[in-house]
Amino acid sequence: MSRTTINFQEEFSSKIPALTLLTNLGYQFIPPSDCEALRGNLSLTTKSAADKKSTHQVVLMPIMREFLAKQTFPCAGKQHKLTDAAIDKVMHELNPAMNLGLKAANEKIYNAMMYGVSVTEFVDGKKASPTIQLIDWHIIENNQFHFTEELVVQNAEGTGNRIPDIVCFVNGLPLVVIEAKRPDSNKEGKSTNAEAISQQIRNQGQQEIPHLFAYSQLLLSVNGHEGLYATCGTPEKFWAKWKEELIPEAEFFRLKNRSLNDKQLNSLFNHRPAYAKDDYLSLIAAGDLTVTDQDRLIISLLRPERLLEMTRLFTLFDKKAGKIVARYQQVFGIKALVDRINTFDAAGAREGGVIWHTTGSGKSFTMVFLSKALVWLEELSQVRVIIVTDRVDLEDQLSRTFASGGVLTDRDKKDAMATSGKRLAEQIGKGNERVIFSIINKFGSAIKQKECFNDSPNIIVLVDEGHRSQNGENNIRMQQTLPKAAFIAFTGTPLLKDDKTENKFGKIIHSYTMQQAVEDKTVTPLLYEERIPELNVNDKAIDAWFERSTSKLSEKQRTDLKKKFSQKGQIYQAEGRIDLIAYDISDHFQNFKQQGLKGQLACDSKASAIRYKNALDKIGSVTSVVAMSPPDTREGHDIVDQDSKDIVQNWWKGNVAQTYGGDEKAYTKAIIEDFSRDDGPDIMIVVDKLLTGFDEPKNTVLYIDKPLKEHNLIQAIARVNRLHSKKQFGYLIDYRGILKELDTTIEKYQDLAERTQGGFDIDDLKGLYNRMDTEYKKLPGLHSELWDIFANVKNKQDGPALRQALAPKVQDVDGKLVDTNLKKRDDFYSALTVFSNCIKVALQSASYFEDKSFDSKRDLYKRDLKAFVDLRKQVREDANETVNYDEYAEDIRSLLDKHIAGIEIKEPDGAYLVGNLGKNVKPQDLSDDEARNQTDKITGRITKMIEEDLADDPYAQEYFSNLLKKAIEKTKEMFDAPVKQYILFADFEQEVKERKVADIPNDFTDDSGKLNKHAQAYFGLFKHVFGADYLIEQSLDNEKLVALAFNIDEVVNNAVAEYSINPAEIENAISMKLLPMLFGDIGIDNAEKLIEAVLKITRLGLSRG
Repeated sequence: MSRTTINFQEEFSSKIPALTLLTNLGYQFIPPSDCEALRGNLSLTTKSAADKKSTHQVVLMPIMREFLAKQTFPCAGKQHKLTDAAIDKVMHELNPAMNLGLKAANEKIYNAMMYGVSVTEFVDGKKASPTIQLIDWHIIENNQFHFTEELVVQNAEGTGNRIPDIVCFVNGLPLVVIEAKRPDSNKEGKSTNAEAISQQIRNQGQQEIPHLFAYSQLLLSVNGHEGLYATCGTPEKFWAKWKEELIPEAEFFRLKNRSLNDKQLNSLFNHRPAYAKDDYLSLIAAGDLTVTDQDRLIISLLRPERLLEMTRLFTLFDKKAGKIVARYQQVFGIKALVDRINTFDAAGAREGGVIWHTTGSGKSFTMVFLSKALVWLEELSQVRVIIVTDRVDLEDQLSRTFASGGVLTDRDKKDAMATSGKRLAEQIGKGNERVIFSIINKFGSAIKQKECFNDSPNIIVLVDEGHRSQNGENNIRMQQTLPKAAFIAFTGTPLLKDDKTENKFGKIIHSYTMQQAVEDKTVTPLLYEERIPELNVNDKAIDAWFERSTSKLSEKQRTDLKKKFSQKGQIYQAEGRIDLIAYDISDHFQNFKQQGLKGQLACDSKASAIRYKNALDKIGSVTSVVAMSPPDTREGHDIVDQDSKDIVQNWWKGNVAQTYGGDEKAYTKAIIEDFSRDDGPDIMIVVDKLLTGFDEPKNTVLYIDKPLKEHNLIQAIARVNRLHSKKQFGYLIDYRGILKELDTTIEKYQDLAERTQGGFDIDDLKGLYNRMDTEYKKLPGLHSELWDIFANVKNKQDGPALRQALAPKVQDVDGKLVDTNLKKRDDFYSALTVFSNCIKVALQSASYFEDKSFDSKRDLYKRDLKAFVDLRKQVREDANETVNYDEYAEDIRSLLDKHIAGIEIKEPDGAYLVGNLGKNVKPQDLSDDEARNQTDKITGRITKMIEEDLADDPYAQEYFSNLLKKAIEKTKEMFDAPVKQYILFADFEQEVKERKVADIPNDFTDDSGKLNKHAQAYFGLFKHVFGADYLIEQSLDNEKLVALAFNIDEVVNNAVAEYSINPAEIENAISMKLLPMLFGDIGIDNAEKLIEAVLKITRLGLSRG
């Protein structure tokens, strides 16, 4: 009789579902005993040495030989089959070179599968050297797909066996190993998949069965409910989920519920106990089966065509990271990209677009996977690739990634680099390099070369960090040089300006957001903590100094100085403040230091960076290094033969000029290598350089002391979101107060994601281009208006004459001294601003560069703009409208160092999980619908807080329940004012959180602002249990009730502390103490009533821990 209870055993819940699904995918099952025979182990009962050796063999030799026997090679105009000797040669090449280590052995087998094995054959005395394929990548049906279970594999030392649950073979090669576990774990909160992964990793060990994994391409860990995948050598942290984007849910359901025929059933169950088949048939007969994430993983990755595709196109070997198999967003990003670049517009140009994959999710490797697709996909075999970055360090990083990923040899890498604009022009116009690397600025000089033009559609331009390259003249020059090329931008942070109307690459082809990456555990979740330094600022002394030291300045100049003073951020650079933060960082970082993790400190200027370095060195708890570009050596000198006073110049001279000969590139390379070492510096101090585009997985904490916004902010915080085995979170420690900006930025990107993932297309916004594409036509008129101001100047090339035409000219007009050039100056400033803004728009418009009538004017407009901007600076000085800030800078710095003292770092209320930011906004920014939605959310939260959080304070619970009812009634009167409704409920929510009950005195909040919520609850119990009239009758005023509440709180705390192991004793102790305390004021019956209410609160507190 078959059993009908639910069975969660490994065999039934995960293994048999996997076996039946593989059968439905077209794999042929080989029972374990038959599999042993195919591996050469003919007698399992004997224990001879030969038999032991045979279980070491993991290739199904007869199946591979059968495949090879069908292969032919051309010679003398005919096709010939392979000889046995040639087949033996191929089989010999398939022995893994385990002496090289698992990674090298796996790579050698992988290359044999990808490129084939060369053999030598003789036909009628003629020598042939064909390359024989081990897998037919083009015609899937020509391959044989098998699977088995309980594969007994002898370990490397011949001392024992390991038995993987399921192994899948292609032409006899074991390409997939699956470890199956039951869904319920013995370790609370930990999935059984962790155990399966640990087993997979253990089995790859040197003394285990690495010779099986020398062939493996995909490794799966499943538990009936869900599954993760990886490849040979993948650390536990990088095992990944798969989310299918192409296979419809109906197909998953069909494959899961397709019935097996009798032959398939017998093959799977004949070697099992009879009840196993009965249980399975009972399960099937009971109705359709639900599709699980285990099913989705197996179908998505192990469908024969997908398995070969993942092996061929989406696997690579990296010198640093080891073997890598693509994550799902990389696979579907590339697929979408390949589809896109295989389409052409009406002019015959390839279509391009944007790949938006959040920073930290592997964009560089996505580009390498794309390059593999370009190598192996026949339809793209003629395509050349130009990889464009906007920084030298990014160019180096990407070229290294391509080289270590196996796409470029060292020689190819050298040829691929566009070393100059002239070299780039040659490569574009005449070269045949498959891959070219260039900095975007080189297009500016390359375009001037005659040969810099190629209208072939067989060029793909990949632009890394496209958010920095998608605007401006260089981008347009690039597109003019390669009019039919496909331009693909890779970015983790698309520009948000004007809803992407200035995006020159086209629509967003594929997106993968920060929220998705955190959910998939592709990146480390981020925790945000605000630690604002509290300063003692002597405002009177500072104001007095300003009055005294700037008395000779006009009011306008004094305003200008104060404006510059605030812009320069001198308060943030005050020694007292920097010292305070440096001490805080030194303490805060100690826990990370002990774990061998790293941190970054982002500050707002090079001078601040050096001051932080000096402060941290002085404290001595953490080591640090400064990353920055060279200072301007022309500044900071005031006396001949005396060193510059400039702190930055002096530091550079002492640390970079002497050791590295002033070579910034060599210095940067050295500090990056130093930082990545375990014994290297703990913290890298950065300004802009290396704040983005720099990856170090050990980097865990970003200390922020500079203003950041939008894509720069997201790029910066992504420095600490890389996965690392010792990181649970990446930490953002904010000394500047950027929470609002972080919240707003994340919300903007969420909004963009919703629109792009919902089919938002740049083409939908084409109407918005009109203004930009016609604006430039105003330039000739604006240019003329600017020059008209100088109509009376005879020599328009005479700079001093132009300056004098605007200089202050004071004359006596009707008895008053008047500057007669004041209006002319104002007209000049106004006309220059309009002209400048128009040029900025023009330089981002392709039409401006295509309009032949502007060919002779573009350079003129740019030259004149620069000259007029310089002229404006001079004129403002003449008119005393500005003041030389540097004259006062040193005095201001000394003043602030003297009058600003660091008191303490304000401890945060708590940390924010960054993934949850971006969900609340200011009421003035809300539309009516948004306000209604937010109000509904708040109402739900308040209701839950009252029911759950206030359960330990019955009086507050009753009080806020009544208020909530009134508030809901009140909102009905505000139906037409949803924003007012939102403000009402937002304020109410805050009151509930803080337990602000109107008739409860403030005695329960101490001087530091901390509320004793239990004492307050006991105070409220008197009102809740007895009512106000009874308390008046008994002469129990607030003062008396407050004293009783604190006494009750003390009794409860003492009882809990003394009898924590035995809850029954706690209640006895409380009752014994409270009864005599309360009896005199309220009598025996009421005392017992109140004690029971106190005990309820105590029980609740104990249950909550």
